[in-house]
Amino acid sequence: MGSVIFVDDDALIRTANVQALQLAGIDVTAFEGAQAALRQIPPDFNGVIVSDIRMPHIDGLQFFQMIKEIDPAIPVILITGHGDVPMAVAALKDGAHDFLAKPFAGDHLIASVQRALERRQLELDNRRLRAMVEAPVDSAFIGQTPAIVRLREAIDQVAGADVDVLIEGETGVGKELVAMMLHRQSARRGQPFVTINGGALPPGTSADRQLFGDESADAGRDARRGQIERAHRGTLFVDEIDRLDAEQQTKMLRVIEEREVLPVGSVIPRQVDLRIVATSRQDLQRASQTGAFREDLFYAINIVRLRIPPLRERRNDIPLLYAHFVDEACTQLRRPAHSLSDRDRRYLLEHDWPGNVRELRSFAFQSVLGLSHGDTNGAGAEPVATLPERVGQFEAMAIRSTLEECNGSVPEALKRLGLPRKTFYDKLHRHNIAIEEFRR
Repeated sequence: MGSVIFVDDDALIRTANVQALQLAGIDVTAFEGAQAALRQIPPDFNGVIVSDIRMPHIDGLQFFQMIKEIDPAIPVILITGHGDVPMAVAALKDGAHDFLAKPFAGDHLIASVQRALERRQLELDNRRLRAMVEAPVDSAFIGQTPAIVRLREAIDQVAGADVDVLIEGETGVGKELVAMMLHRQSARRGQPFVTINGGALPPGTSADRQLFGDESADAGRDARRGQIERAHRGTLFVDEIDRLDAEQQTKMLRVIEEREVLPVGSVIPRQVDLRIVATSRQDLQRASQTGAFREDLFYAINIVRLRIPPLRERRNDIPLLYAHFVDEACTQLRRPAHSLSDRDRRYLLEHDWPGNVRELRSFAFQSVLGLSHGDTNGAGAEPVATLPERVGQFEAMAIRSTLEECNGSVPEALKRLGLPRKTFYDKLHRHNIAIEEFRR
């Protein structure tokens, strides 16, 4: 439900009220002055400010105005002496949540804080919902090939089920977009979407502090909550889970199985309610079989597995995607309608797109800017593929498309392609096509 920042220059009042709030189960951080407290209030602060009016340097009313500049919807509760009541009433009219006249009972403070926390949570939830509604359609999944149609159907089916999901696919295919789509279409869509990048975590204790939080006495409120706990009630997106080291994999297994985190310096785990969506650039089942990835972690996260096909396996979607990105580029760059040059048309059809949708989008922007592919890297003209190269590219595309349509069935693929079995396998080897990728 968020936390409380309590500001009062009187140490006795500060200590007594912090204890009352903590006994009520409310997370609170105390400061003796507004200056230090301001550094702990970001625009998306999930909590409430309680402040005395009479303080040196920056008084409570000045503090209130500074908070309004950060975010006018942050609830502020003012503590007043008898002579300050008129000022507090004026602050109420100016947007303050409540005021408490000294002396006040602890349960009055707790009740006011709880109402303010509920109000703040509702405000943040509404903001998240508005952001989800206003978010643009994810363009990476435009297309009509069987592979992308099945993926969209799978996302629709899985999004509403509160289960963990493993997303596999090459760089640039849109794994994070799928994770966002699952979040937006789930019951958790109004809650946090927190990202952990498995390839960017520091080693050892630093990673533990980042993921699980730090209970040390000198840690601030934000440090005490790690990234995993910040995803409470929402979605935890573990990008490139295959790049976690062995120790991190062991600790992530506990998070998945127990739904709890153990902060650094604590012996008491904290329960977390979250949905986990993880991505991998490699086949995790194969990696677990070779010992490159924990087998039990693979089975723990592999409740639902989605594979995003690379662009070379859905070549018929390339013109649609390119047209969409060109329209986007023309609008964003304020350029007139764009005509495709012969050179760019050849590149569009013949290129293998190792960077997938991300690379195609960059290519569309370059085309609108009048930069040919060769000109963008200073390498001169892009060589035109020879006839044997074009035949090979078409052959690989035809085999991949056929395997996709028949779900990796070899007998069906042989029938559709009209090839002998040995010739078929020779071509798979020549074009580096793994038939297991197409089996469902």
